[in-house]
Amino acid sequence: MHTEVNTAFSKQSAYFDAYDYSNEILVYMRTQVRNHVLKFLKKDDYILELNAGTGLDACFFAEYGCNVHATDISDGMLGRFQEKLDNYPHLQSKIQIQKCSYTELNQVKTASFNYVFSNFGGLNCISNLQKVTQHLPEKLQKGAYITWVVMPPVCLWEMKDIFKGQFSSALRRFKKNGTKAHLEGEYFDVFYFTPSQVQKSFGKSFKLVSLEGMGGIMPPPSKEDFPKKYPKLYQKLIKWDEKLRYKFPFNAWADHFIITLQYMG
Repeated sequence: MHTEVNTAFSKQSAYFDAYDYSNEILVYMRTQVRNHVLKFLKKDDYILELNAGTGLDACFFAEYGCNVHATDISDGMLGRFQEKLDNYPHLQSKIQIQKCSYTELNQVKTASFNYVFSNFGGLNCISNLQKVTQHLPEKLQKGAYITWVVMPPVCLWEMKDIFKGQFSSALRRFKKNGTKAHLEGEYFDVFYFTPSQVQKSFGKSFKLVSLEGMGGIMPPPSKEDFPKKYPKLYQKLIKWDEKLRYKFPFNAWADHFIITLQYMG
């Protein structure tokens, strides 16, 4: 699995930032995630980031005033990340980069993190989240927060394809043994989790603090042309999304959900 994921995302790294900046929906969602985190994050917090990619979020949080230990397994992504740091010397003392799988966090030597962050479904590349969470208590300070952005089984925008007779695409997230993802000519398994499954993977030492849907009513990033084709409708859908994203089922039935837990020690 690691080899396929590394290769796929390394190939994607060449244009990852450009696509991120050009996709209006993706820009909006990344801002939503950051605003969620900033409700709990304090300046000078020490963040452990999982699947950090090219460092878009790590650099944002470092500029905010935090220190970030950024991990990923993609050589290409980490290479782009390092190039970025080379161009921003004022961030070099705030960010450390480590090639490390989130199933091997025992390799991270620091044990005083205030925050653990993972964005945009990187954790959906594993079938058992306990392989990640088993290492966290020994790495965290009491009271530390964890914010993960995860893809759930139910995505209303995908399930509407049932009415078009496209059952395979509408129900693809429900496959028990995961579904094959295709990226840059590489195939790897992707698994989908409910908020309760994520919370259960942490155990009783962690309490749920916040849960909000992302792309429950507004279109997901894959519909990147939607804002230009239907600008008025897009703005209306955003407003409804903002009103309902904390309420069930829209906080769980979405393209992604943002879940925050706190370590009680």
